[in-house]
Amino acid sequence: MTATIRDYRPSDERAAYWICLKTGDHGADGEPFYRDDPDALGRIYVGPYLRFEPNLALVLEDAEGVCGYAFGALDSRAFYARYEREWRPALCASFPEPTGDRSTWTRAQAVHYGYHHPEYDDAEPYAAYPSHLHIDLLPRAQGRGCGRAMMERLMERLRERGSPGVHLALSSLNPRAHRFYASLGFTELARRADVDHETIIMGRRLGENAKSG
Repeated sequence: MTATIRDYRPSDERAAYWICLKTGDHGADGEPFYRDDPDALGRIYVGPYLRFEPNLALVLEDAEGVCGYAFGALDSRAFYARYEREWRPALCASFPEPTGDRSTWTRAQAVHYGYHHPEYDDAEPYAAYPSHLHIDLLPRAQGRGCGRAMMERLMERLRERGSPGVHLALSSLNPRAHRFYASLGFTELARRADVDHETIIMGRRLGENAKSG
């Protein structure tokens, strides 16, 4: 089945939220874990990118429909500042901070807690890796070279806009993603402990020595 990489259109928004859900369990299907709020993750990892950086949003489409996306932000700190001013207040107003024993929370409630207490995945040294991106593909789109092509196209756009480097975050429970990013020339920059896993920050330079990290 052939697939086409193209620019995001507003009509793709629902499909992008769906893909975020279907890859929301550390790369596996998150739908069983977010039945109480299927859009919980998408409000962090999809909506702000479509609002603030639509020119750095790509989608992958095949005969069955949209099956993947890659989103980016040119200046991560500027992006997160807008998120704080223009996006997060509405999230906090709409979704109260959960209380009580954290072990009793649903995964959606844990995400709602993150609306109120965000942790931003900046890279250090920031000047070398100011941009960031992330990609999610449905299983039917994986293993076909589409992800690599989307990443390369998005990194080229960032390079054209003057970015010297890009970083991304992934779960330590997703070794397939780690291997994929390493194959693209990303190297590990840092790790952060989360509740049940580590968040890994990886980076890649976008200049002449891009492949060397």
